[in-house]
Amino acid sequence: MTTTAQTFGTALIGQTEKALNAILDRQLAGTGITEPQWVTLTLTVVSGGAIDRTELIRRVGGATQFRQASVAERITELTTAGFLRDAGDGHVQVTDEGQARWTQVRSAIGPITQGLWGDLPAEDLASAGRVLGIVLDRANAVLAGS
Repeated sequence: MTTTAQTFGTALIGQTEKALNAILDRQLAGTGITEPQWVTLTLTVVSGGAIDRTELIRRVGGATQFRQASVAERITELTTAGFLRDAGDGHVQVTDEGQARWTQVRSAIGPITQGLWGDLPAEDLASAGRVLGIVLDRANAVLAGS
């Protein structure tokens, strides 16, 4: 593997994000789940399988910058597809099919991400995490101010 040092900036961040999304899109192909739906399903699953609908909309919106109405549409789509269900008390719950589909995709993604950065030194990953975290916080502040 040849590694070419690139200057940190928007081009590198954008290219990395596009490549990672392309990998995710390949794993989602044929599952009936889009990338925005994947984020919504994932945040439901990692919340213990059930979450207050308003809180889910807030979390997905915060993680993605999607508008609340768009997130609500993704929840409706996932419910119509049988991956989520309305628990009847203001909560959204993952169905058995939704959990199975999420597990299928996560199982496929795990080895891929391990191959992408699993062998990198922990201190490099920590530095990358700190830098990207700062950039993300600043970008969110810019968005909040507009």
